Amino acid sequence: MAMNLGSPDSDEDEVIATINTTPLVDVMLVLLIIFLITIPVVTHTVPVKLPSEVNQPYKTKPDNINLAVNKDGDMFWNEQPVADTTALLARLKTVAVMTPQPELHIRGDQNTRYEFIGKVILTAQRAGIVKVGFITEPPARGG
Repeated sequence: MAMNLGSPDSDEDEVIATINTTPLVDVMLVLLIIFLITIPVVTHTVPVKLPSEVNQPYKTKPDNINLAVNKDGDMFWNEQPVADTTALLARLKTVAVMTPQPELHIRGDQNTRYEFIGKVILTAQRAGIVKVGFITEPPARGG
């Protein structure tokens, strides 16, 4: 960028500012030539026959079984009451043969005796249920 300030002898206060665009034009022409040379190289491809893909639907997971046990030892299969461990064993055997096998989630009351939960786990083991989990209440945040 050049700026002409005039001669020191003259009394002119006018400043003449001109931009020399020659370097700008030179850089732009060099970039244009580089792009013109490299674009055909990028678009040149080798013909390749790609393999075809066949989509198969995933097997959906069955619904989990929520088994609640209250403090009196009463059992509830997805909020439906279950009479006793014999009825629970019959229902679990029908579910155990499903593919894939659903998970058994046990929700036990805080005041439930271990005996009642132990009977449920033993019944699930006899029925052949592989995955058994316990649902607990998470601690309060920040506590």
